[in-house]
Amino acid sequence: MSQPSQQDEIVAEQASLKQQAAAGIEPVIEAKGLSQGQIVRKRFLGHSGAIVGLIVFAIIFIMAFTAVGYAGIPGWWRYGHEDVSPLVNDGAPTASLWPLAWGEHPFGQDRIGRDLFAMTMRGAQQSITIMLVIGLIAGLIGVVVGALSGYFRGWMEAILMRLTDVIIIVPALLLAAVMAQFAGRRDEGSWFATFASSNGVLALGIFLGLISWVGLARLMRGEFLSLREREFVDAARISGASNARIIFKHILPNAVGVLIVNVTLTMSAAILTETALSYLGVGVKSPDTSLGLLISQNQEAFATRPWLFWFPGLFIVLICLSINFIGDGLRDAFDPRQKKFNAKKARAAGGSPAAEKTPVTAIDGGTVGGNAAGEHRGA
Repeated sequence: MSQPSQQDEIVAEQASLKQQAAAGIEPVIEAKGLSQGQIVRKRFLGHSGAIVGLIVFAIIFIMAFTAVGYAGIPGWWRYGHEDVSPLVNDGAPTASLWPLAWGEHPFGQDRIGRDLFAMTMRGAQQSITIMLVIGLIAGLIGVVVGALSGYFRGWMEAILMRLTDVIIIVPALLLAAVMAQFAGRRDEGSWFATFASSNGVLALGIFLGLISWVGLARLMRGEFLSLREREFVDAARISGASNARIIFKHILPNAVGVLIVNVTLTMSAAILTETALSYLGVGVKSPDTSLGLLISQNQEAFATRPWLFWFPGLFIVLICLSINFIGDGLRDAFDPRQKKFNAKKARAAGGSPAAEKTPVTAIDGGTVGGNAAGEHRGA
């Protein structure tokens, strides 16, 4: 009997895909010939929420760091966050959707004539800087502490977990408030006071990052306790792999879902923490500004000039939501166990005879299914 040609195989595969589509079943896409990076990129680009979040965050990031300038580089907006100009339209926003117009002060002005768009962009700069610094420091320390304590156990686990417990019981807002007051000193008493007084935002981000890693460390410890007993870890030990290679090459990639979700949540919480500290007057201080400080300074004008709250609050919400959506997409892309569930297609496939015979691809290259698996075992 002659073997089927390549054209026949293509036609048969296309017919199978059409049958699955007619039955409401999402076809299984095989990743033949794709590297791990290509698979992750393909899964991430297929996550609509993550793409929307990435676009929104990219727009905010570009606007914030180019509008009013950064690190001595001038921006394209005509006003700075400290510039005062005569009130236009009684300080109300000049932007409108119909007719479409931008105006001289699209977000409006405060009582003394400072441009709210420039102040919001500067505040977004500070919030994003603190968020990135906290995410980097907390993620790095949390992964290292959780990996070492969960993999080696014994005395190392005891020391690291007791250190974690000590940091957990200390209120983060109280420590941040003390640090902020210390950073506000304009003396030359110590190198930390000098650094903090001249780099308040960076110092605040570093300090919050040093106390925000405890939750991630506990989660990573739990993941490593589970994964260190798996067969692939035993195989790596037998093959002579070092402990560092087992931790960072074999175990950590399998715990990346927990890592990404926790880091993105920490980064979102960092913006809210900075907002709370600035609102209480112990975060970013004038003449600089932040999104939380803008809300704090204009709280008395809520009834008469509500736009002074709308735009800083809107940017806080957009930044937090976009980071969470990006983290959700990265979690789905890196973790092969995450599967999308479509209730409508599941209901349609539940009453279809074809659904019972459609194999489902499982992890580690295995194949399980309804009747197909049973027929294979019977054979």
